Order: sequence, then C-alpha cells, then structure tokens
Amino acid sequence: MAEQYMVGVLGGVIASLLGFVFLYRNSLIRFRGLRKLNRAASMDFPKRNSVNKTGKSEGVGTTDIIIVGAGVAGAALAYSLGKDGRQVRVIERDLNAPNRMAGESLTPGGYFKLIELGLEDCVDEIDAQQLLGYTLYKDGKEARVSFPLEKFQSHVAGRTFHNGRFIQRLRKKVASLHNVSLEQGTVTSLIEENGIVKGVHYKNGSGKLLTTYAPLTIVCDGCFSNLRRSLCYPKVDIPSNFVGLTLTNCNLPKENYGAIILANPSPIVFYQISSTEIRCMVNVPSEKLPSVSNGEMACYLKTQVAPKVLPELYDSFISAIEKKGNIRIAPNKIMAAAPHLTPGALLIGDALNMRHAITGGGMTVALSDVVILRDLLRPLHDLSDASPISKYLESFYTLRKPMSSTINILANVLQKIFSASSNPAMENLQHTFLGYLRLGGMFSYGASAMLCGLCPSPLSLAFHFFSIAIYGVGRLLLPFPSPRRLWDGAKLLWVASSILLPYIYSEGTRQMFFPLTVPAYYRTPPENKDKKNFTH
Repeated sequence: MAEQYMVGVLGGVIASLLGFVFLYRNSLIRFRGLRKLNRAASMDFPKRNSVNKTGKSEGVGTTDIIIVGAGVAGAALAYSLGKDGRQVRVIERDLNAPNRMAGESLTPGGYFKLIELGLEDCVDEIDAQQLLGYTLYKDGKEARVSFPLEKFQSHVAGRTFHNGRFIQRLRKKVASLHNVSLEQGTVTSLIEENGIVKGVHYKNGSGKLLTTYAPLTIVCDGCFSNLRRSLCYPKVDIPSNFVGLTLTNCNLPKENYGAIILANPSPIVFYQISSTEIRCMVNVPSEKLPSVSNGEMACYLKTQVAPKVLPELYDSFISAIEKKGNIRIAPNKIMAAAPHLTPGALLIGDALNMRHAITGGGMTVALSDVVILRDLLRPLHDLSDASPISKYLESFYTLRKPMSSTINILANVLQKIFSASSNPAMENLQHTFLGYLRLGGMFSYGASAMLCGLCPSPLSLAFHFFSIAIYGVGRLLLPFPSPRRLWDGAKLLWVASSILLPYIYSEGTRQMFFPLTVPAYYRTPPENKDKKNFTH
C-alpha cells in the first residue's frame, strides 16, 4: 500500500505541474463565462414582453414561449421563465405521475441548481433520501467515494427518490403560476415558415388537433423525443440496458451511501429510493439481454447475478426476482449533443444529449442547462426577431459544456471500465481506478467532486485521467520494471485512451478545452427594438 501511495503521490505531483497552466486557464474561462451570464441575468426585465405575433393563431392562440415536455428540464424551465414574467405554454403528453426507473438520483451539484431555480422544496414531502456518496466493491475489497460536502450546510447532499413523485412536485410548482399554462397533449410537428419555427401542432387529451404559436419553441420532450430530428443530428447508441428491481426489508451496508458492485458478468448498482425501498440496477450489455417474458431474465439474475450480491441484500434480491412484474428494463442511451441552428426553436434535456445512467448525472445536466438558458433569456425583451436571437442563443451550447461534458464523459467512461471484460488490460484498469480512489485526499476528492457535479471542469477531468494513468502504469511496474510489465503498462495506456478519447471527440474538443476560440461564446443579446438605448 505504501508503494502504491508513493506512485499515486508521484503521479499527482507530475500531473499537477503539467496541469497547473490548464487549470488556471480553465478558471479564467469559467470566470468570464459566469461574468457574462451574471451580467445578462442582472439586466432589467419587464413583466410582459413586447412580442411580434406573426400570422393568425389557430385554436389556442399565441404565447411568448412554448415548452414541449414537462419532465425535469421542461417543468424547471417553465417555472423559472414564468417567475421572470414570461407567458409560457407547456404541452406534456402525459400529466400523470411517471412510473419509471430513470431520473431517481440527483447529485449535490444538481441540488445546487434546484436552489438557484427556487425549486429545492421539490425534494421535500416525497420521502427522498440523502445521498452522500457510493461504496465500490470488487473481489472482497471496497473503496468509498464520499461527496466533498464538508464546507456546506447539512441539507446540501445528493437525493434519491421515486422519479414520479419528484416530477409531480415540479409540475405543481409550475401550475401555481398564473402566467404559465400546463396542458396535456402530444406535439405532432413543428410549424416552420421560411426556415423559422413559428409554433407547434398538437393533439389535446381528447384527440383534437390544435395549433399554437410563439416566437420561441423549446423542445425538451425526453429521451424518446419525436421532434429532435428537426433540430439536431441524432446518433443514439445503446451499449447496455439497466435491469431494475425494487428491494424491500433490507438495508444498504452504509446509510446514505449507494453501493456499486464490479462483478462479472455485470456491474450492479444499489441505492435507496424511499425509507423502505432500495433500487437495484443490473447493467446488462444490449447484445446479451435475456428475455423477461419467457423467464430467461429471472434465471439469469438468480444464477449469474445473485451470487455477486452483498450478503445483507441477497434474500431481498431473490424475493424481488420472484415478485411478479417486478423486473423492469430501461435502455441506457448515449447521444452527444449535435444541434443545428434553427431560428425560433431550441433543444435541451435528454432530447438534446444523453449519457449512460450509471452515475445518475442526467438531471444535474438538465438543471444546469435550465439555469444557463434562463440567464441567457433574461435580457431579451422581444423574442420576435428569430434569426439574431437564434445566433445569440447559440452560445448556450458552448456555455453548457463544462457541466455537460464532464458528467457525460465520466458516465460513459465509467460504464465501460466497470463492465466485465476478458481483456486483462481492462481488469488492470478497474483495479487502477479503485486503487486511485483508495489513496484518498486530492485523488478521491477531485474525482468525487466531478462525479457529483460540484467541479464541472473538462480540464480537471483530463488532469485526473492523466494522474490515474501514471498511477496505473507505476503500479504495474513495481517493484521492478521488466519487459512484460512495460508491455502491460503500454496496453493499459492504450485501452484507457481508446475509451476516453472518442468521447472527448464526440463532445467537441474545441468547445470543451478551448471555448474562447468559439465565436458563439462571445455572443451578446441583440439590440431591443422597443428600447433603442438598451445597453448590454
């Protein structure tokens, strides 16, 4: 352990020296970005917009902003824009409480975004459980990852809960605003004239086809979006599925800590979703997914997965398998953001960007997007001039990168590292990652800060990757470098790079690491027609 620690310290020192310039530069970028947003957010905003209503509205009329979808992103955005005085129409295909396994974990970084939006009370009265970190288990050893919350008040923590309860709390807040209309309906298409989106066609609850217009339509209709093809270049990958169970009459080994078991053939995740229930998620590769209907899945869980489950959870795990209708499957979708500029419309949430669900970072990214978009929209008194506003809002896709790319890459990389493989280099990578976390101090602190959304920095991500690589190679070379060990070290570096670099490329190297070179980063609000002396 002492030798491993010395290797870790050496890796950290070298990486610190090489990363210092990058981290300093990143702090400068974040300062400039935040200053830009704060300047925009502090501008005077009238209670009612001067909207140029183009064309005759059909059915239900014209509003300031249409929001398609009332999930986490849609409901939070509707509330924040409504509080700013906008007239908002929200169209959601199903206003009943969702019954789904996704969206059950909110990181501390996501909780901070709720506070910024004035929605922190939405985790109250739903039996939400505090989440302080995770414990990783492999081959009888464990590594604890605690979120760095020592400097915050006791209520600041992650939360786990039933997704439907949380969504309904958000929608209740939206419905409390008189200037926000929340209605059930299915948007069938966008209304486009001369390349500009003017509104939407939708069917209401009774099946009647209606039309509504607005100078800005924001699409956030989730991972199954039927509108994203009009606004982006979707390339969806489904590397695995989560097989979910609800466990009762048991407790996790450490209170307020989730558990991740790095097992063969599948990693297993446990976390509390209420005071009496534990969610179990088994990550199964898509090409190896057994059938639920013919009993193959139950057999797979009992014979292949159950022997790897922690002893204190084993009986409840078997009981959950045998309970009728308790086995559920959710695809883990990955899709990098690839929007194309469309005047009059914007895409956010899972409709724009998805990452593997193993780290539970999706809602944190969505809420961060809402905060950024709210602040960008605040200085806009008139939304009717679609083309200049669209060019200005293009900065959203660069400003979101620190949070989105950090959470996305961590989730996608970790799901590959955690998955079982016959490749010895992958096995070495698992042991390297766990050993790095066990070093504690700046090593585990920095990694957990990124994981929980408190340090959303692509350059910090690169810094820790470099440190882990040095630690891993040094670990393999001890106690004396031989040709075989040098070869193993080279293979580890190759495998690690082959996992990380494609995700960096898909997120956009320039936007991640060199945002100051992206023209959209410097966009300012267009001149307001009604206030010629309006200054930025």
